[in-house]
Amino acid sequence: MLDSMNDSVMILFGFTLTLLAYILGKLCFKFFPKIPVIVFALLWVIALLWLCSWHYDSYMQHVQPLFNHLLGYVTVALAIPLAAMRLDDLPLKPMIGILGFASISAVALPMGLAYLLHLAEPTIMAFATRAVTTPVALNIATLLHAPLAMVTLIVILSGVIGAAFSPWILRNINDERASGLALGLAAHAIGTVQAWQRGFVAGRYAAFGMAINAVFTSIWLPIVYHLFTKM
Repeated sequence: MLDSMNDSVMILFGFTLTLLAYILGKLCFKFFPKIPVIVFALLWVIALLWLCSWHYDSYMQHVQPLFNHLLGYVTVALAIPLAAMRLDDLPLKPMIGILGFASISAVALPMGLAYLLHLAEPTIMAFATRAVTTPVALNIATLLHAPLAMVTLIVILSGVIGAAFSPWILRNINDERASGLALGLAAHAIGTVQAWQRGFVAGRYAAFGMAINAVFTSIWLPIVYHLFTKM
């Protein structure tokens, strides 16, 4: 039945299916708030594809161009939490130092581990994007010639794991600024959502950390990569 539809209808159907999966994921999140929404959404996409007897490769072939286009708008939208923030009361100097260290270490450590495990070079480069949120990571991955599917998996898993273990890791951290910044840096968008659940201050710092880290990493990482490839 699906094979008989034209491409425009298939794209609309795929978009609707994905949106429905997200809505169902939000409903599940109300009952299980410890599990990130994206995990439920992923499971619902799998379930809906199975119910429709729609092969995953065909689904991706039709919806991926649309989602890749929308990712550009999402990337630009990262500026919204920055524009809405007052920066005059932020300790900028300490935070710049923290952000610089976090950005470099979040790239170097996963790449080093992948290298020690003798993984292929494209896979190692995919681990380099772990430090930033998915829209920015995919854009960086195209410059690093890293596999996009692997990049998406790594970034989403790191966000899910960071958000899932954050209540235990941060249980003795009473400073909302520190916990929010840690969640934004380590778990990206999923961590930022988790931070907003902790409070306004934590969510504010998480959004700041996620956005600034994405900008900083997207600048220095491709430059360093191209410098090393020319050596």
